[in-house]
Amino acid sequence: MNHDLALLVGCLLVAALCLWGNLRELRRRRLLDDTPTSKVLGVFIGLTELKGTAEAESPLTSHLAVQPCVHYAWSVAESWSRTETETYTDDKGKTQTRTVHRSGWTTVAQGGETMPFYLKDDTGVIFVRPSGAKLETVTLFDQTVDRDDPLYYGKGPRGSIPDSDHRRQFLEQALPLHAPLYVIGPARERADVVAPEIAANPEAELFLISTRSEEKVKSAIGGWAWLWGVLGLIATGVPLGVVLADHPSGQPAPLTPPLFAPTAVYVAAWLLGWVGMVHNSLVGLRERVRQGWSLIDVQLKRRHDLIPRLVAAVSALSTHEATVQTAAARLRTQLDATAPGVAGADFAGLAATVRGVVERYPELKAQPAFTALQTELIQTEQRIALARAYYNDIATEFATRLAIVPDRWVAALRKMQPEPLLQADDFERALVKVDLA
Repeated sequence: MNHDLALLVGCLLVAALCLWGNLRELRRRRLLDDTPTSKVLGVFIGLTELKGTAEAESPLTSHLAVQPCVHYAWSVAESWSRTETETYTDDKGKTQTRTVHRSGWTTVAQGGETMPFYLKDDTGVIFVRPSGAKLETVTLFDQTVDRDDPLYYGKGPRGSIPDSDHRRQFLEQALPLHAPLYVIGPARERADVVAPEIAANPEAELFLISTRSEEKVKSAIGGWAWLWGVLGLIATGVPLGVVLADHPSGQPAPLTPPLFAPTAVYVAAWLLGWVGMVHNSLVGLRERVRQGWSLIDVQLKRRHDLIPRLVAAVSALSTHEATVQTAAARLRTQLDATAPGVAGADFAGLAATVRGVVERYPELKAQPAFTALQTELIQTEQRIALARAYYNDIATEFATRLAIVPDRWVAALRKMQPEPLLQADDFERALVKVDLA
């Protein structure tokens, strides 16, 4: 009885571990599905999914393959083998000795480097800081040589390990320059220019830089989820299998309900965990939509604070354009954004008006105060455009989730509703100029 109880407890613990692994991989897969692939120009703040190529002005040079890259890691392993005599106790309780042959590989040297780089697509570039990310690389170099090969000592240490076979394996993994990459990670605003960057965030659930395609990454995660789930079911069925194996042949097996209880509990726990995962995913998407809207308000408040300085600078000039005063007075009231579908004035941009004034009065370009304020306002317009693009992207994904099955059934429990998209056509965003020649 004690043995059966220990077996049951052990199987339940294994099943619980498998259940956790299954739900974890399903949550990661859903996170990838919930994050729409963005263009570089559409990135703002929050979890972002991108596809592009790795670019750098001064790339690294890998140690073994001598190829340009933005990350590489290399190692040298040396083969060894030896014969040992060991003592053991046989099935009769007698002490015996035997000779065994052992072999293996020992790492004798390793190294690597990683640098920040730009991810480039057809709309521009974005800065990526790979520190803290999970890197899925490609193999640049994989060669096993004997001591007579020039590579043996040319790229490896001079000494040898005990019992060496004088064979070494040289392996190098890397993110090559210009390699297609799939990146999903947290985006934030750069401190030096008005542009986003991808960098590690302790609160982010996922930060991945992979040379594999999005489809292959999702397929691998889905495969692990299935594996964990099947292993959990097998673990819950072990007690039943033991009973059937111990039961005398030719007699009916005692298939009582308690034997199926572990499997039933496992399936019920999985269903409960799945519903919770879907619910939390939808709540997370909804909060990201609200965060996107708050970012628009933040940028409008920032612009509102700049308007009085613009009015003071332009008023001090001998020639004053009335349209600037009119636009400034109107924009000064735009402290909050009017939500889509709600009655109220839509927020507008000032960049076109300021540009028109400069074209009429070229001498304004010579005024340092005006030039500085013009630059600041243009950057502010870019920030607003970034916030609007992020809001629309995540609101679209949220609306899609609420419309598909089975997510819509879970969403109905909380009466979740999609958010309308924001339309605004008079904002501009400049490209970040990077010389990648």
